[in-house]
Amino acid sequence: MITVTQVSMVLAAGGHSITILDRVSFEIPAKQTVAIVGPSGSGKSTLLGLMAGLDRPTSGSIELDGSDITTMAESRMARFRREKVGYIFQSFHLIPTLTAMENVAVPIELSGEHRADERAADLLAAVGLADRMRHYPVQLSGGEQQRVAIARAFACRPPILMADEPTGNLDSSTGAHIVELLLALHRDYGTTLVLVTHDTALATSMQRVLSLRDGRLESDSLSSSSRCHGAPKAESERSARLSTPKAPVRFSS
Repeated sequence: MITVTQVSMVLAAGGHSITILDRVSFEIPAKQTVAIVGPSGSGKSTLLGLMAGLDRPTSGSIELDGSDITTMAESRMARFRREKVGYIFQSFHLIPTLTAMENVAVPIELSGEHRADERAADLLAAVGLADRMRHYPVQLSGGEQQRVAIARAFACRPPILMADEPTGNLDSSTGAHIVELLLALHRDYGTTLVLVTHDTALATSMQRVLSLRDGRLESDSLSSSSRCHGAPKAESERSARLSTPKAPVRFSS
């Protein structure tokens, strides 16, 4: 599903070259849940952005679902990303002048799907925001904004879902509920889930953990629960322990 081959990212700063990523390679099969961890400055978020096609590496290649996104024209990349990748930003990136429902409806409208508002309303109800869909981002809590961002990322039913520090700006209780929502997407739809996190508990709830240090892949391992019990079952059991859901988590098709 995702193949990263010898990817490097080098930036120029003050007359010097700074290596953000240094020849990183790995493969992620379809339907796997993966956490990318590492200290601040290790290149985690840069790598995730490259995998989503938000930027291009200095060298190397990245394939999503058999297509090399590093050679795509920008217009084709935008269409491909809309169809294949849902991306959740740490700072939510909701459009402040649009309501929650309008934020979720935007990618649906761009995809040409009919009844965008109806689909957006269903998604918001699925993440427990049926009574908040007419509210603007400034009227929502951090956890509510993150749930809107999740609904928007999944609006076009992408096979790949990526999240940059999805619990980083949230308290532990709200963060646990966000994790359950993400794992519900994986369970219900077989979505490939890749996230960047500093949260050890969140990382170990994934089937696999990739650890970066100084821009290099330091380790690539199955989580302890995956090794002990088998990935799908362990993931489901652990995610159930993370929280008692405060809202429905099954997403309508």
